[in-house]
Amino acid sequence: MKRRTFLTGLAGMIPAGILLSNTNFNDTPTLSHTFNPKLPYDKTPENWKGTPQLSDGTFQNLYHPFEASLAAVLKWKLNKNPQEEEKKADKRRLDVEKIGTFQPNGKDELIWLGHASYLLYIGGVTILIDPVWLDNWVLKRNSVLPIIPEQIRDVDYILISHDHRDHCDEATLKLLGGLLPDAKILTGLNMTPLLQPWMPKNKIQEAGWFQSYALSESLRITYVPSRHWSRRGLMDTNQRLWGGYYIESSDKTIYFMGDSGYGPHFKLISDTLGSPDFALMGVGAFKPEWFMHPAHTSPMDAARAFRDMGGKNFIPMHFGTFDLSDEPMLEPLDWLRANPEAVNGALIDPFLGRNLI
Repeated sequence: MKRRTFLTGLAGMIPAGILLSNTNFNDTPTLSHTFNPKLPYDKTPENWKGTPQLSDGTFQNLYHPFEASLAAVLKWKLNKNPQEEEKKADKRRLDVEKIGTFQPNGKDELIWLGHASYLLYIGGVTILIDPVWLDNWVLKRNSVLPIIPEQIRDVDYILISHDHRDHCDEATLKLLGGLLPDAKILTGLNMTPLLQPWMPKNKIQEAGWFQSYALSESLRITYVPSRHWSRRGLMDTNQRLWGGYYIESSDKTIYFMGDSGYGPHFKLISDTLGSPDFALMGVGAFKPEWFMHPAHTSPMDAARAFRDMGGKNFIPMHFGTFDLSDEPMLEPLDWLRANPEAVNGALIDPFLGRNLI
């Protein structure tokens, strides 16, 4: 992404760039905890009180307070990228296998659609995760979408981890709202006012961290913490909750990280819900690390988090489709391939459009 293009899209996606603040500095916000009273807690950490929220309405990370600095954004974007020439010379792109109409054969499937977007069939249920398939005013795809949207049928749930534009795209969701009006949306607290106008026929469930959604199937999906933040415009910082998902069927568990920096919450999740069979871990958009690490894990930090969780299979994501940071787009995968011991030899090499489980 060009620096000037980034600055025009500053409000919507990359951390720490607050141009205007909706905080009243004359009042010191007080901390409380919240949840959706309509949804259950099946498993919680010891002494769990709920999702942290300040009296000004902003949600908070469990262990690391959100910090915003326009000066840090400008320092990054106005300084030269030390890997700029290397990045320009690297023309490699992700391998893609077109899949046509999705017709499950009864076996579980996890198909990567690029960045943090997945098509999942598990326990007889079809799920879309963070579908961002169309170019928008900030993002341009650098990998081919493996499937034609109109060829997806009978989706039960659409999971939207948080409101950032590389995970929550208005045009894609409007398209899916028309194609899949019966699909239920599973997301975080206070996301309905954003999503419902785009998908007026779709029912939406909002969860706090460690709450499980009300599903008719035996499948259990729990919304879990991440170390991140949220914003779509200039005045709504952290007004919508962010998180990941822990998906459990009768014979398999899948952890989807969403966006997150490294922190103790990874072990907290596995201590509470168990070590995942498959961990979908963000590894890209991590340079410069001094700036990105509170919001995105590097491949090194993602590997550390995977080991903290005791995961069995490591599936990297959040790289190779959108150009969001300083590193060449396939550098995270290069590091993982060169350091298989970092994930205990459990790397599943990603391939767009191919079943990964």
